[in-house]
Amino acid sequence: MWALAPLAFPGKLLGALRGSLAPLLLWLRAALLLGLGWTHRGQGRQDGPEPEGAGEEAEGGGGPDGPLTPTSVNYHFTRQCNYKCGFCFHTAKTSFVLPLEEAQRGLRLLKEAGMEKVNFSGGEPFLQDRGEYLGRLVRFCKQELGLPSVSIVSNGSLIRERWFVKYGQYLDILAISCDSFNEDVNVLIGRGQGRLNHVENLRKLRRWCREYRVAFKINSVINRFNVDEDMRAHIQELNPVRWKVFQCLLIDGENAGDGALREAERFVISKEEFQGFLDRHREVPCLVPECNDKMKDSYLILDEYMRFLNCREGRKDPSRSILDVGVQEAIKFSGFDEATFLKRGGKYVWSKADLKLDW
Repeated sequence: MWALAPLAFPGKLLGALRGSLAPLLLWLRAALLLGLGWTHRGQGRQDGPEPEGAGEEAEGGGGPDGPLTPTSVNYHFTRQCNYKCGFCFHTAKTSFVLPLEEAQRGLRLLKEAGMEKVNFSGGEPFLQDRGEYLGRLVRFCKQELGLPSVSIVSNGSLIRERWFVKYGQYLDILAISCDSFNEDVNVLIGRGQGRLNHVENLRKLRRWCREYRVAFKINSVINRFNVDEDMRAHIQELNPVRWKVFQCLLIDGENAGDGALREAERFVISKEEFQGFLDRHREVPCLVPECNDKMKDSYLILDEYMRFLNCREGRKDPSRSILDVGVQEAIKFSGFDEATFLKRGGKYVWSKADLKLDW
């Protein structure tokens, strides 16, 4: 009750001294309100203490030119996967997936904040409801939100032709992860499941992408087991629109350190080894290399709770959910460097309508 006294006092004076003193007393009332610190602070979606970094603006969270724009967003809506890649840096630490309507609400918020491209990933995104959840998100983003680009990163093992029949028209780019064209190496890495041959399946998916007019992309993580491989002939045969080549990256709490579900140290290669791989493949026109330094702060990553993940310190520090605090408040703590994103070529011709492909 004591906190109400400073507010009540100006009110009584205003009632007794109407006239020339009123403006001064109104000013005094406003000053007292500010002095008491009457501010509203929204509650986060996650339980427990606020995530590290959520109480102060992270470096790169805005600037003199205004707020950050989430031009291209990677939404990892699930952490579950049917593969066990030893270097995976977004592991199955939870089984949570947002209800479809909530995910769509978050995607609409991102579109209103300036999103032009969304990339759905995991985990394995086709695992949820046998790809139906993913398909409905893809259709929503293209049909309802009108996004210029909608893409997916998948290991490809669960994709069926009927998915292309139903949803292929709404998808711009399908990226399939393939780290080797030697099936024994894929199994060694963890990209194997029963009798499914990862490389043979990749070729089938390439054919479906051509038939259903979806741009085809390949992602490869260069690591200890494939760094000496020559992939030129295979890549040129498959002819993807982009071949994204990553250097194996350690993320504390995901594939290294305490609480990690993977031990990726044995997969790590040096910058020099990575450069040697790039030099061997420099004649491949679709090659897009990304070393570790480029990856840490040039991606906008949303986790399964729609929290931005800040990877600048070698771990994934979450913001608060955009569903709770909005995009502009959450993105301040993403660690995203817009200049680095543009410098690495993060914005490219990403709509299949503009790619002018010979299907």
